[in-house]
Amino acid sequence: MLDLLIRGADVIDGTGTPRRRADVGVRAGRIVAIGEIDEDAEQTIDAAGLVVTPGFVDIHTHYDAQVLWDPAVTPSPFHGVTTVIGGNCVFTIAPVEPSETDYLTRLLARVEGIPLESLVAGVPYDWRSFGEYLDKIDGTTVVNAGFLVGHSAIRRVVMGDDAVGNEATDEQIAEMGRILGESLAAGGLGFSSSHAPTHNDGNGDPVPSRSATSEELVALSRVTGEHEGTTLEFIPSVGGFEEHHMELMTDMSRAANRPLNWNVLVPNAARAQIAWDMLRAGDYAAERGGKVLALTMPDVMRTHLTFKAGFVLDALPGWRKPMALPVPEKMTLLADPAERAKLLEGANSPEAGVLRGIARWETMTIVETFSPENAGLAGRIVGDVATERGQEPFDALCDIVILDELRTVLMPPLAGDDQASWELRRDVWRDPRAVVGASDAGAHLDMLSTFTFATSMLRSCRDRNLIELEEAVHFLTDVPARLYGLRERGRIAEGWYADLVIFDEDRIAPAPVTWRNDMPAGAGRLYGEAEGIAHVIVNGVEVVRENVLTGAVGGALLRSGRDTDTVTASA
Repeated sequence: MLDLLIRGADVIDGTGTPRRRADVGVRAGRIVAIGEIDEDAEQTIDAAGLVVTPGFVDIHTHYDAQVLWDPAVTPSPFHGVTTVIGGNCVFTIAPVEPSETDYLTRLLARVEGIPLESLVAGVPYDWRSFGEYLDKIDGTTVVNAGFLVGHSAIRRVVMGDDAVGNEATDEQIAEMGRILGESLAAGGLGFSSSHAPTHNDGNGDPVPSRSATSEELVALSRVTGEHEGTTLEFIPSVGGFEEHHMELMTDMSRAANRPLNWNVLVPNAARAQIAWDMLRAGDYAAERGGKVLALTMPDVMRTHLTFKAGFVLDALPGWRKPMALPVPEKMTLLADPAERAKLLEGANSPEAGVLRGIARWETMTIVETFSPENAGLAGRIVGDVATERGQEPFDALCDIVILDELRTVLMPPLAGDDQASWELRRDVWRDPRAVVGASDAGAHLDMLSTFTFATSMLRSCRDRNLIELEEAVHFLTDVPARLYGLRERGRIAEGWYADLVIFDEDRIAPAPVTWRNDMPAGAGRLYGEAEGIAHVIVNGVEVVRENVLTGAVGGALLRSGRDTDTVTASA
């Protein structure tokens, strides 16, 4: 007898080939039959009029902390995601020493926008090694979950306070390599690091990995290549990169003999050539025996900014230390005309580069306010408010956010929501130098709603006539699964794991995003589910039915070598 029988669906297998009408039979967590099935089952799902696809694979999340208090890592499974990879962008909460827990907690709160009070209440740090962290969550997850090993955590364990702003000695690099090797042997899926100028710690200083030399990064990449089923993830820059960035990523890939995906490419037709120039990193690496791919966001980037968090704003010249101040001190600074002038000068300086676009204060939309004095401003443009008040836009904005104790939610203008930009995105999806992802799910909880990336992509493909559903599903399932070597996942095939999504292709879309106060210590986050998804199945277990968690735990903890095959740079 089958455990599960899905009857009469249009089966899209993830490989990009045309769909076919068939039944799908599942036993012991695996697909055992596809076609016309005449066998009884413990559970039968009538999927007539619906499609069944492999579960979506999200290779760029920050669920390392959330998985401890929310094993379903919501809202990802509501969007059809059955496999998540955490530990990206250099940030992990293991390995760790007692002396570093406070630093890592404030680091995550600062860079990844996770409420500090939630991290304090929800992360017990009752582990030391990366393997002990994996053991703690093994068997608890609703979806499949794997984790990269973050460079900054390793650097703090080895160097302590000296990890910030200092180069490592040869002995320290060797010790980092030893700890990384232990972490990978315990199941870490690879190594993540960052040189991004937007990455500053809770003190406003560059995160530890930003002090790493190329020699250190290459040495740790070499250790990664000594372990089966591993990969590399890296952030080289913001807004474009030069030859030395491409050279570093190539050297890392070659040292490990592994593909490296870098974060993040956001295509925009107004700057189309920038996208193609950045994709050249793939050619540069291939010509030298490496493999480098761009992680690309398959949707418009809807960014929510607050002066309280200060993330992204702190990348502007002269803003790093002010944005790291406690709220009362930051409010005092923003109220000082002389300090405002300094901030404005930095934001408008040539050194800001492409980030100067953030500082077009007059174009920002006020999304949400909190003080009685700001009532009625939500939905309005800062420039219009400033004109009414006879103020400069930045002065008007500072006055508004101070009244809200810096909680005012702001949104820069949407960039790239035109048809030409969507067609550029489609062309990038199809480019072998790119891979779809960059959801950042679990992070930037007051800033981003990109956790909807899969359902947003499918809606846009349908509504804008970009590509057929079969091709879109291929980019969301088989392509990322093959890049990370996920063993027998990412396709509907006999003998493969039954990670499946059943949905109405005419309705699938993200539901409205709202604010929800459901985090530890009563903190809140941006949150949204999906429309049109009927069932989500992980390892043969139905975990979501019509936007409701069933309560079943279907996920597996993915460990390198055991659950992943080795993908080499030449593959």
